[in-house]
Parts: sequence; structure tokens; C-alpha cells
Amino acid sequence: MASSYNTLLLLSILLLISLAFHRSEAKVKRAVFNPTRVTQLSWRPRAFLYKGFLSDDECDHLIALARDKLEKSMVADNDSGKSVESEVRTSSGMFLEKHQDDVVAGIEQRIATWTFIPDKNGESIQILHYENGQKYEPHFDFFHDKNNQALGGHRIATVLMYLSDIEKGGETIFPNSEEKHSQPKDDTWSDCARNGYAVKPRKGDALLFFSLHPDATTDENSLHGSCPVIKGEKWSATKWIHVKSFEAVPQLSANGCEDQNDQCPQWAAVGECAKNPAYMVGNKDSPGFCRKSCGVCSQ
Repeated sequence: MASSYNTLLLLSILLLISLAFHRSEAKVKRAVFNPTRVTQLSWRPRAFLYKGFLSDDECDHLIALARDKLEKSMVADNDSGKSVESEVRTSSGMFLEKHQDDVVAGIEQRIATWTFIPDKNGESIQILHYENGQKYEPHFDFFHDKNNQALGGHRIATVLMYLSDIEKGGETIFPNSEEKHSQPKDDTWSDCARNGYAVKPRKGDALLFFSLHPDATTDENSLHGSCPVIKGEKWSATKWIHVKSFEAVPQLSANGCEDQNDQCPQWAAVGECAKNPAYMVGNKDSPGFCRKSCGVCSQ
């Protein structure tokens, strides 16, 4: 009797150890990346392409999370920092929540491992959808205004993940890249792509480029854009990464109803409460920075 009990106890312990090992192994696996799949594209700007960064299932999962929540994409006004509509950017998009599910959390961990920049420095992943003719004119990811640098400082790097294949167009272009005249292009490239160094969207690939030099000054060579889609549709996921933590905890008043940024009323007025709820509103465990302007103080 005692022998049977001890055997059962030993088997139970071994089962628990096995489960713990596999859970730990799964967490490590989703953060591992393969450096042999990474190609340096340019030093000015510093740009690198990772072939097969995402699996097909991960790409499809991100699209499914975003498909019914898309809204017209906005741009940051250079003077005020407010999000405004512009013909410069004609795609639609939405923001996921950080660590929204295991798949998203795994991708975020992998990005941190690849870039050597902590996950806390990253914004929420933005999913973008480009239909025929839609584009994003060349622009910088670093900020021209002080308001957007209040939390996390400048964007130091961007990871752009391609979630779908596209028949023609939709290339990411770097008009100021030092490599723009050395890249051969055949008829499969769009006319837009001939205006700089370009990267074709391939499902699962990820493009990492830096908007700041190693000395933290802004890199004018990081000017980039998304060429118009000519045939097919383009899905992508963007992860902007800052110099400092983008997860500063707001200092709540006694009733938890104060804005933490002077720009909150303006941001709320242009719809940021719905477009970027993770930052503006937050949740019960991590309150947002603009709860008063978003009218959620009683929640």
C-alpha cells in the first residue's frame, strides 16, 4: 500500500516537473530568433531584414485580431503632436493591446530579443491595411515636437512586420538610403520603388531600421514610406520602440481623475480615446494617461 502511494506520488512530481519544463521551454522558444536569417540592408540608415520572423499562423492571427476594428490611419502633426487625418497616409489601422494574448506577447518578446531593447520601451503593435492605391508618403518616425517625446523620448527604432504577400507595389522605400543607387530593380518593382532603396513585402518577413544614430542624434537617412499598392492588398504590423520606457505609470489623484498630459483634451477631441485606448484609457490594472478627457473616470 505504502509502495503504491510512493510510486503515485513520484509520478505526480515527475508530471509537474515535466509540465513546468515544457511551459518554460515554450516561453524561451517564442523569444528565440535565428540570426542566420538576418541580412544587413544598409548602414545609413541602419536597416536589417529578417526572413521568416513570423510564422504564417502568427501573421493570420494578427490580421484576425484587427480586421473588424480598422479605422482611418492618422499622422502626428509636427507642431502640436496631435493625431490628424492626412492624404499623406491613406491606409486604415488599429492598435493591439500590449501582451494582448500569448501570440502577441511572444512576438513582442522576440522583437525585444532581436533589437536588444527592452519590451517596456515599445509601443503597442499597430496593424495596418493598405488597399489598391493606398500609401504612406515618406516620413520620419522620430518626432519633431516635444509633446510626443514626453513619454519614452524619441522613437529609436521601428520593426515593420509584413503579414501578407502582395502581387505588385506596397514596397517600403528609403529615399535617402546610401544604397538607393546600387540596388538592381526589374519589372516586378513599382515605379515608386525606383525612387530609393526598397523592400518588397513578403509574408512573415520583418524589417528593422533605426531612426537615431548611435550617438542618439536623429538620422535623416531614415526617411521612409510605403509605396502605393498596385495589385493585391497589404497587411503589416508596426512596432515603434523608444529610447526610454513607454510604460510610465500615471500618477493618479485621490479620485483617479486627472489627465497626465497637457495634450489629452486635444488628443481626445480627434478620437485617440478609441484609437489608442491602451495609452489614453488603460484598464483596471494599468490606468491610462487621459482618463479625464476620455470621460472614463467613473469606470
